[in-house]
Amino acid sequence: MKDNSYHDGLEDWFGFSLKNLLLILIGTIIFGFYIGSLFYGENSVSALKRLEKDKKELKSEVKLLKKENQRLQKKYFELLQLSE
Repeated sequence: MKDNSYHDGLEDWFGFSLKNLLLILIGTIIFGFYIGSLFYGENSVSALKRLEKDKKELKSEVKLLKKENQRLQKKYFELLQLSE
C-alpha cells in the first residue's frame, strides 16, 4: 500500500510538480527584472520624474533669459538712440 502523505521527488510541492515550480520561478524572475526595469531602467518611472524636473528647471531658465534679453534689448536701443 502506497503512503499518500509522501510523494516521489518530482511531484507535489505545494500542489505543483517540479516542472511547474521551475516555470513559476523563471516567470517570477523575469517579471521581477521587468518591474525593476520599469522603476530603474533607461525608460523608467525615475527617468520620467527626472525629465519632468529638468523640464521645469529649463522652463524657469527660459523665463529668466527672456527677461534678461528684454532688459538688454532695451539698453541696446537706448544706446542706439544716444549715438544718433
